[in-house]
Amino acid sequence: MRHLGALAWLLFWMLAASGLYLYLRFDTSASGAYASIGELEWWFGGVLRSLHRYAADAFVVVTVLHLFREMYLGRFRGWRAFTWISGVPLVWLLYASGLVGYWLVWDTRSQFSFLATLEWLGIAARAGDAPDRLFSLFVFLHIGLPLALLAGMWVHVLRLGRPKTVAPRALGFACAGMLLALALLRPAVSEPQWDPLRAPQSVAVDWFYQFVHPLMYATSPALLWALVLGVSALLLVLPWLSKAQVVVARVDPANCNGCGRCVADCPYEAVVLSGGKAAVSASRCAACGICAGACPSSTPFRSILDLVSGIELPELTIRVLREKLRAALPTPEVVFCCEKSPQPGAIALRCLAMLPPAFVEYALRNGAQRVKAVGCEGECAYRLGLELSDERFAGQREPHLRASVVFERTSNEYRFRLRPV
Repeated sequence: MRHLGALAWLLFWMLAASGLYLYLRFDTSASGAYASIGELEWWFGGVLRSLHRYAADAFVVVTVLHLFREMYLGRFRGWRAFTWISGVPLVWLLYASGLVGYWLVWDTRSQFSFLATLEWLGIAARAGDAPDRLFSLFVFLHIGLPLALLAGMWVHVLRLGRPKTVAPRALGFACAGMLLALALLRPAVSEPQWDPLRAPQSVAVDWFYQFVHPLMYATSPALLWALVLGVSALLLVLPWLSKAQVVVARVDPANCNGCGRCVADCPYEAVVLSGGKAAVSASRCAACGICAGACPSSTPFRSILDLVSGIELPELTIRVLREKLRAALPTPEVVFCCEKSPQPGAIALRCLAMLPPAFVEYALRNGAQRVKAVGCEGECAYRLGLELSDERFAGQREPHLRASVVFERTSNEYRFRLRPV
């Protein structure tokens, strides 16, 4: 469930790849479209057509699940508002792309969907054969709408640091394999050819995309408009109905050297360099403290009494963390934890990646026999906490843990000790 967004990207590229081949084989005229689809060889073109169909249905399922999961987790407030709002039009583009794709098949299902859409839009349908210009419009829309969807998906992840747009390999292969198996076992087939003089009496609709048509006929076009626009408006204003109150990170110019580590590590692109110093965008800041953990001045080994970091949280400064650590020492074990995974007697951090690696060595050299650090169980509340901590502790990212400290990781827990001399 954590990879629904990445799965949506995978499905989009599957649709783009299969759609490109189908377009090369497709007769883009109203008179030849239906026949060109029927001429696809079953073992390749037919499989790709079925894969295209089922990947489109899966795209809807994954997108709806992603939307409801993010809503359930409250990921539409404050610093996530832009990402949430930019995602709402994507649902419209997704459904519009799928509906127009069905019209290209030019069978009775296309006829039903197209005429129902015209009725919903309040446009009178004209009897007779459809002109090639209208069909060219369908082709243009089925290419243009997915391109607009792709641009919207890029905007959707624009304010995320290290956006997860690639699904884990095992999950990606499993998804592709499942859709391929479905395409082989239950190939997608066309309905009878479009008859311009007679409306179909029964149609096998695709309920993932075309449920709006039966819903309209069961109610009314006006009620369907009210439902669609009302739900869209509610999703758009949701961030303002429940605002997140955070005290954003603060930059101290005297201690900031403009190294850019906080810029590189921020999960929400909230920190930028301006005039050689870090600057924080209040609307984007999640107050996760990851930037403080990245700052080279966030080290307890500094001898000054009033320890101030180049960037830190006003509510939980690096000086306060050092005071809490000193108060706990000496002790057999020091425990640091993310506040989302509280531990008895632990020093709580906003996020595990807020912990500068130097604090681990400081604790071990000043009376702690062992150090344990516990992050979020499962998905990090701030996206990159475990990932960045892992790289810093492994020496792959600055600030890194010194070679004199060894660590081992089990799930979301890290255990540290000094390397034997």
